[in-house]
Amino acid sequence: MNLLRMTLTLLNMSQTELSTYIKISPETIRNWEQGKRIPTGPAKALRKILYHEPRAVLKALK
Repeated sequence: MNLLRMTLTLLNMSQTELSTYIKISPETIRNWEQGKRIPTGPAKALRKILYHEPRAVLKALK
């Protein structure tokens, strides 16, 4: 299971729900999860922070 899928499972969230919170298209989230795209720059940092502190990210962006 990849890190993004694990984060979604931990948060009990769908790709679409996560994309709404972090203001990234559902297609981008899907591509990250499927390994079709690898985030770079700020998106890469956000993905890493999401994995380590998912609830803190969602609280900050709410």
